[in-house]
Amino acid sequence: MTPKKAGEKLIAALEDMKAVNIKTIDVRKQTSITDMMIIASGRSNRQIRAIAEKVLETAKQIGLPVISTEGQNDGEWVLVDLGDFVVHIMQPEVREYYQLEKLWIPEPKKTRARKKPDADA
Repeated sequence: MTPKKAGEKLIAALEDMKAVNIKTIDVRKQTSITDMMIIASGRSNRQIRAIAEKVLETAKQIGLPVISTEGQNDGEWVLVDLGDFVVHIMQPEVREYYQLEKLWIPEPKKTRARKKPDADA
């Protein structure tokens, strides 16, 4: 299965479980630990754990290796490491606090406007 198709399946699993605010970030240029980060939110600890279980089930079905999982007992932030994909499922408050998108999405470079020479000079 192509990485694009695998990513689509993971997104579909998140959507099936009613995850919200799903973001996919290509991090290949920033790190060698993974290719894609998928960040999503759930509404409760219980829902976050259920979403993580669905992601794990989907990963196994499509042949992605499950490297590790973190946070399943607590359910505030579950991280699922699938090698080429790292999936973060978070409470909205936790997501707002850590702001992973700002860490991994580069800000556009700001350019300073050049002063135009005076026409009279």
